Amino acid sequence: MPLFEIETEAHIMISWATCLEQAEFLASKYYPEERVLRITRRPRDMWVVSKAALGIRSKDATAPCDVARDCLARAAGDKLHAIRLYMLETGSDLDSARKVIEATMPTGW
Repeated sequence: MPLFEIETEAHIMISWATCLEQAEFLASKYYPEERVLRITRRPRDMWVVSKAALGIRSKDATAPCDVARDCLARAAGDKLHAIRLYMLETGSDLDSARKVIEATMPTGW
């Protein structure tokens, strides 16, 4: 089944769908108040996000996510508090901590 990238006014969704019409249906089903701006069939069957593009650089690639997940859990999902905790835990600057926490939030904690 093809993988589609569906962009609405506020979200970018990645979803498997049998065709473009089904991908559009899924977007309108879950976000009926948003207009679909673009639908693109992805050339591969997976979606990849570069950690370097998100500003996450580490010798141990899993470490920032583990620490960020822990900070988000301790902060009960409060992004600003999680950023502060991450800065304290890692010594990261504000911008780096923000990027790591924001990158971790959509994946759950």
